Amino acid sequence: MPVQCEELGRVLTASVSGEVDHHAAKALMNELNRRVDAALPGRLELDMGGVTFMDSSGIAVVLRSWKRMRQLGGSMTLRAVPPQAAKVLKAAGVDKLIPWEE
Repeated sequence: MPVQCEELGRVLTASVSGEVDHHAAKALMNELNRRVDAALPGRLELDMGGVTFMDSSGIAVVLRSWKRMRQLGGSMTLRAVPPQAAKVLKAAGVDKLIPWEE
């Protein structure tokens, strides 16, 4: 599960690509935690433009990242969520908790 991160000021942009399923979720979560803990950003932007598939494990990844940012007193935004992943996340109500950008 490739994750490319870029820091600009206090914003950490994490671009995720590939499948976010039960096989990849743990490694993705560990990598996101590591990057957030190293950068201590004020905002995490999770760019999902490269995600080709997401199952319910992806919901856990997104919500845990959101929770970690809240613990740090920061915020989180989802960007470029593909239609299939958007359907999964909206079914869980994630769009009501985390702002989305196209």
